[in-house]
Amino acid sequence: MKQLITLILIGFSQLLMAQDGYKLWLQYAEVDNPKVVEQYKKYNTKVQLDTTTATGTVIHNELNLALGGMLAQQAVLSSEQPTLVILKYSALPQNLKKEFDELSELPEDGYKILTMRSDKRDVIVISSASEKGLLYGTFAYLREMQLHKDLSKLDITDASKIKKRLLNHWDNLDRTIERGYAGFSIWDWHLLPNLIKEEYIDYARANASIGINGTVLNNVNASAYILQDDYLQKVKALADAFRPYGIQVYLTARFSAPIEIGGLKTADPLNTEVQKWWNEKAKEIYELIPDFGGFLVKANSEGQPGPNNYGRSHVDGANMLADAVAPYGGIVMWRAFVYSDEKPEDRAKQAYSEFVPFDGKFKDNVLVQVKNGAIDFQPREPFHPLFGAMPETPLMMEFQITQEYLGGMSHLVFLPKLFEETLQGDTYAKGTGSTVAKVVDGSLNQKELTGMAGVSNIGNARNWTGHPFAQANWYGFGRLAWNPELSAKTI
Repeated sequence: MKQLITLILIGFSQLLMAQDGYKLWLQYAEVDNPKVVEQYKKYNTKVQLDTTTATGTVIHNELNLALGGMLAQQAVLSSEQPTLVILKYSALPQNLKKEFDELSELPEDGYKILTMRSDKRDVIVISSASEKGLLYGTFAYLREMQLHKDLSKLDITDASKIKKRLLNHWDNLDRTIERGYAGFSIWDWHLLPNLIKEEYIDYARANASIGINGTVLNNVNASAYILQDDYLQKVKALADAFRPYGIQVYLTARFSAPIEIGGLKTADPLNTEVQKWWNEKAKEIYELIPDFGGFLVKANSEGQPGPNNYGRSHVDGANMLADAVAPYGGIVMWRAFVYSDEKPEDRAKQAYSEFVPFDGKFKDNVLVQVKNGAIDFQPREPFHPLFGAMPETPLMMEFQITQEYLGGMSHLVFLPKLFEETLQGDTYAKGTGSTVAKVVDGSLNQKELTGMAGVSNIGNARNWTGHPFAQANWYGFGRLAWNPELSAKTI
């Protein structure tokens, strides 16, 4: 009996040590190669870092987690002969600055990681023009360590190619998830705004580590109630928690909200009372959440209300909402998925027929969000014909990370390969090489506002995605949203 109990206890202890999937790709497993450990400790002995900002504190916490796991040491803060310097370009000592002048030519979230000699010692410097860039640079540095790379010759310069890199949660207010295969929604609306769960912070960490900078909290088949004050207070709590990680929150706006919660008799986008209602709603939201990202809209598709109900166009609807959020820097993501059983036209060309005539007519802060294929996230279909057909309109890619037509969570699928093939498809819009990736990142048609969205596969399962392998699809999406030219093999 004593032997049996001993065996059970050993087995239980091994079970506790086993990987349960919660830590995702941020394992920070102990480094067991003595030579690597020696080098890593050398470069991480003292860290110069400004922790007076919220993002600076986040970076310090992440370093402690990483160094504690990999090297069993903490990130000791010191400006006296530091071995790791993480500072904004404007705060760099003059003797280091000249090596980082190229940061002025990069987007705000760009960063550079360089191993160099300073004051007769080796030092690793991570710098950026912004706090967010420092965060992304730190995660990139920790990725190098997780891969056991040589730190003595680091010279990495990187920046995002797409501005808006979002997850779309198809989560409902009752915590069910449309096309969810990993439990219920992680948003516990009942306990918000008073309780910020640990999962929310780890969600933000995971997203920031792969460059995702936005999240749409609710389903595209939206409930208007998310726009009421009690829910906006809950949204504010999440926005406050995510802000230090460079993540903005967005909401799906139900087009008929002025009727359902506003007491109006119409939601006609050309009606002045409707316009006033949305303007006041936008003002209310931005007073609570100054960096609110904006609205995602599914309209006149699969029975959802929209401007067509009133004889108006998609341009009328999108531009009305765009005017409401424009004073605050917000955007509108207007989905081009307009499938309707009532329309006799072939489903494969409905969106093309409806949207191409509106090319160039949307406001500057509108992105038309287009699924990767014209039918509906099929395992294999040609890329959407809208890519390459609307040169005057910013087109935002919408991928599906959750495996709706790929076995839910029961099939083993590495979706970044599908994503890559779509992005590298050639539209020939301006001759050979006019790829979907170049349409989406704005380089083909010189668009400033760019975006990529992924329909989330995250739930409240302990391992986040139901099957642990499905984490790779979340991870791969984030890497491609940062740089759509990456290969699935590299990821």
